[in-house]
Amino acid sequence: MIGYIFYFNLFKSQDIINSPYNERQDAYADKVERGSILASDGQVLAKDVTNSDGSVSREYPFSNIFAHVVGYDVNGKSGLESVENFKLLTSNAFFLEKIQNDLQNKKNPGDNVITTLDVSLQKAAYNALGDNKGAVVAIEPSTGKILAMVSKPDFDPNTVADEWTSLNEDANGDSALLNRATQGLYPPGSTFKILTSLEFTRENSDYASYTYTCDGSITKGETTIQCFDRTVHGKEDLTLSFANSCNSSFANIGLMLDGDSFKSTCESLLFNTELPGPLNCAKSSFTLNSSSGYATKMMTAMGQGDTLVSPYHMALITSAIANGGTLMTPYLVDRIENESGAVVTQNAPETYKKLMTSGEASVLTQLMEAVVNEGTGVDLSYGDYTVAGKTGTAEYSSDKSKSHSWFTGFSNVDNPDLVVCVVVEDYDGNRSARSIPIAKSVFDAYHSK
Repeated sequence: MIGYIFYFNLFKSQDIINSPYNERQDAYADKVERGSILASDGQVLAKDVTNSDGSVSREYPFSNIFAHVVGYDVNGKSGLESVENFKLLTSNAFFLEKIQNDLQNKKNPGDNVITTLDVSLQKAAYNALGDNKGAVVAIEPSTGKILAMVSKPDFDPNTVADEWTSLNEDANGDSALLNRATQGLYPPGSTFKILTSLEFTRENSDYASYTYTCDGSITKGETTIQCFDRTVHGKEDLTLSFANSCNSSFANIGLMLDGDSFKSTCESLLFNTELPGPLNCAKSSFTLNSSSGYATKMMTAMGQGDTLVSPYHMALITSAIANGGTLMTPYLVDRIENESGAVVTQNAPETYKKLMTSGEASVLTQLMEAVVNEGTGVDLSYGDYTVAGKTGTAEYSSDKSKSHSWFTGFSNVDNPDLVVCVVVEDYDGNRSARSIPIAKSVFDAYHSK
């Protein structure tokens, strides 16, 4: 019993207090004025304001732009408003000030949460995504700092209470309250060829000698896989297969792989498990194994089939590649400060897990460079910075008429500085809805500083 009490106080108490369903929060709010949430440069993302009638309400100066990542604090809580609730309702003001406030029956000022979020990158991602449904995630791979996170459709956290009923009308699964970056699960399309390539290199030490002649399609049994637009790619090695995003070649590779080993690799890269990070995240799903049939193996290897992944998860995998195989623990809070700006707690980068060897990360980086230099991501080759990445078009309707557009990659390849992952839902061929121009807008904003 004593051991459990110690464990609860040390590890679980703040989780319970942070819960939006815990009525104990009211007791804290009665004595402490809720602290503010700020961007990395000090711009206010959320703060308490006193109205003319003396009531207090929460104000979000950027309205919809930070809606999902910062969250809201009415009708429950979401985003950072939820996970940092305890800190925001804790006061580390100077003790004499607290004594004076107590004597005057005044609330003590809550601590402020200083995030890792970059306003310029968040705006760039938000504006570039436009009216499209989807998500954008930007991470600093060497530290794990989350610099931007956008999800659309969105909402205005200033008016959540007034619009609560309409926001919760989710007949078509299009709830604006859903953070698609962390909780949206999508077929990964050709971005999954990153994992297929990793497994292929692990199973075949002579992977560099791989060749395949693409005539636009491949048939095994009753299953036929076609390349995008039925393009005939001709003779390819692994690099060209990856750069061209050749479905036929990767379906062929899929037939060569050991299903159980492939599943083990994917699970080591965090499929079918909880993801690290500050926000609630959906589990990505990978179901292939040694008993899977030809069709499943072929479809899975090219990023279709039953595999599902979130944009946030793809950003984490890409971050590990950019960081030499090591995934840093992703985080959103840089530090906690009291009202006067004194640092209460300071977060620092931490290693989460080695997802692959540095050699494997180097091989994947070279493949991703080829995508930009000579393949499907060539639009990202025109700039003052280098990019390595992977594009993807993920079909999700039975008649193959609907698809999502993907991009995941990183800039400054020799010394990676920024990972960007984008998914655009319901891609219909319209260039403005493609993921690449959106990613480029974020890279441009970062490198223009």
